[in-house]
Amino acid sequence: MNILLWFLFALVNFALIVGVYKLFGKTGLFAWIAMGTILANIQVTKSIDFDFGNGFIVAATLGNIMYGTLFLVTDALGEKYGKKEAKKAVYIGFFSLIATVIIMQMALLFEPNDFGVEINESMKMIFGLLPRIALGSLTAYAVSQMLDVYLFSYIKKQLPGTKWLALRNNGSTIISQFVDSLIFVPIAFLGVLPFEVVKEIFWTTYLIKVAVAFLDTPFVYLIKYIKPIEE
Repeated sequence: MNILLWFLFALVNFALIVGVYKLFGKTGLFAWIAMGTILANIQVTKSIDFDFGNGFIVAATLGNIMYGTLFLVTDALGEKYGKKEAKKAVYIGFFSLIATVIIMQMALLFEPNDFGVEINESMKMIFGLLPRIALGSLTAYAVSQMLDVYLFSYIKKQLPGTKWLALRNNGSTIISQFVDSLIFVPIAFLGVLPFEVVKEIFWTTYLIKVAVAFLDTPFVYLIKYIKPIEE
């Protein structure tokens, strides 16, 4: 069930990005970056299993699809509006996550009343983990997203035609996502989970991100040819 739901979840995310671009143009993509950065770091606290049958079960974390959409959006911005706008999106995502961590850590300091105890504990379960995850995410995000922007721009200069868009999108993302996983997974999970589990999460996380990169390619083309309502 998780496998089928994963594909549906990915398609829904990609379709919503196309929708927000059609409705709000470049501003919509910036808004997605801010929202997606926050949601990806919340979703990653949830661990799931993919059961392929015959006892072959792979552990992974949720959030990889949402995080992968950030690369889709920066690639789409780089394709239609240039490197400057793609870098601006990276800065927006970076600030959004820092602001979320600061605000939620302060929110957890408030003492709940009798009616808010259970909700407060739930918030602690989610946002109590956020600083460590955010540290790994911020470091990985800053490095990998900037790398993705520069790689996409470099490949576009070398191979500028539309027929090379898929190569620009996948090539830049596959390389930068490897760097992202290499930075994020050890910071977020090493010492919290057993090393074997961390290693499994690293590879599954990276392979899932590669799968997301391939799946999002048609949607990058859609965004390239869509004329937003606002324009």
